[in-house]
Amino acid sequence: MDYSKPPASYTPKHLVDQILTSRSALEGERKLVTVLFADVANYTSLSEKLDPEEVHQILDGCFQILMAEIHRYEGTINQFTGDGVMALFGAPLSHEDHAQRACHAALSIQKALADYQERLNRQYGIDFQLRIGLNSGPVVVGKIGDDLRMDYTAIGDTTNLASRMQSLVSPGIILVQSSSPDWTSGIPLYASVVKIGSWRSALNPSILDLWCFESST
Repeated sequence: MDYSKPPASYTPKHLVDQILTSRSALEGERKLVTVLFADVANYTSLSEKLDPEEVHQILDGCFQILMAEIHRYEGTINQFTGDGVMALFGAPLSHEDHAQRACHAALSIQKALADYQERLNRQYGIDFQLRIGLNSGPVVVGKIGDDLRMDYTAIGDTTNLASRMQSLVSPGIILVQSSSPDWTSGIPLYASVVKIGSWRSALNPSILDLWCFESST
């Protein structure tokens, strides 16, 4: 699959139809969303160890898992970042429980990766891991094209903090920033959730809690 193509080419048709039907009501609106960043841990060393064709095949299999689980919870992939993805929950498909959906998607990604990780370890002798970071905050939704390309403006550090969470997290762990613990209300019982500290960014004077969670099964 060519991941440089517009989002409509890799988004399930029923989600495409929902977005195009509701886009006129969304354009120009301020929305609360949850941003999910995921990337392959130790991607440089993996690329040095394997042939480019093998790396491409491994990433393709990983992207298929990411797309399936993100779309399962009606998130949309805004862009592929070379060795990962950026996804939005809460826009362009509106969901009040966007944070819980993003958390469920992150956990589902980790669970779905288990068999894939074992297969890659047997075949290539590599320890394949993802890093996932989440952050919730406001964005202003811009124009949504027929191909689902969406312009949006992040308010404050909504997107930057999600990217920062992903860069800080250890492989196999999901790191979440939140000023309120309400997002934990939707986390499945099989997940282990631990508050690990606090964070104050340059763009946000509030003290924000940092949580990590992972499947406990």
